[in-house]
Amino acid sequence: MRASRMKLHGFNNLTKTLSFNIYDICYAATPAQVKEYIEYIDEAYNAERLTHILQDVAEIIGANILNIARQDYDPQGASVTMLISEEPVAARELSNTEAPGPLPEAIVGHLDKSHLTVHTYPESHPDNGISTFRVDIDVSTCGRISPLKALNYLIHSFDSDIVTMDYRVRGFTRDVNGKKHYIDHKINSIQNFLARDTRERYQIIDVNVYQENLFHTKMMLKDFDLDSYLFGIDAEDIPPREQREITDKLRREMLEIFYGRNIARGRLR
Repeated sequence: MRASRMKLHGFNNLTKTLSFNIYDICYAATPAQVKEYIEYIDEAYNAERLTHILQDVAEIIGANILNIARQDYDPQGASVTMLISEEPVAARELSNTEAPGPLPEAIVGHLDKSHLTVHTYPESHPDNGISTFRVDIDVSTCGRISPLKALNYLIHSFDSDIVTMDYRVRGFTRDVNGKKHYIDHKINSIQNFLARDTRERYQIIDVNVYQENLFHTKMMLKDFDLDSYLFGIDAEDIPPREQREITDKLRREMLEIFYGRNIARGRLR
């Protein structure tokens, strides 16, 4: 049975913000390998490509783009900020159902007076060859639609080792009887907005504070293929003992980011 719509007094004033962070980890020990990795980062995460991703997100949630500011940095890194406003949705049906959102070829939703931002942060260990690259994306909407509808597309836009997501609903809106409502859609986990193939590929943990409308989900890739983390060299060209050492370094980096704490040597397994 279809639920009846809440009758509001004026505009829906709830603000819904999705903070989406990804981590790409690699092993690049020599100057040549580091150079190849930086070239990969410049191609995969430059301001132009990030702008296209945000434009697709705006299209998914039915936004009108007002302004775009973007910048590439030397030697790597980029930032994009996009101001957006509500776009007329005509007969399009809005939905906040707790289910995965569309990929870019299917367009739904709307929002009003809000923004999309993306920033990238490269970081390297000074002496063990591990490089970690972080991308932060914020989607903030005001109105009925939730930015979680863009999450399915964002997940599929990046090959990520670690993903952390925070979703918060702020403020309140009133119904016609003057009663305040602090959330306007059902949600018990961000996981319910992820496609099944994504949930199967990642180890996932939730930390939610339902009373405060705060939802946190973090994911770590289950499968590990050493070749996917090397630059300028293949795993088969590395002696078995060194392969194990590199694998331990990469796994430690992933686990420390996932659990948010340092892991002492000898406690990796």
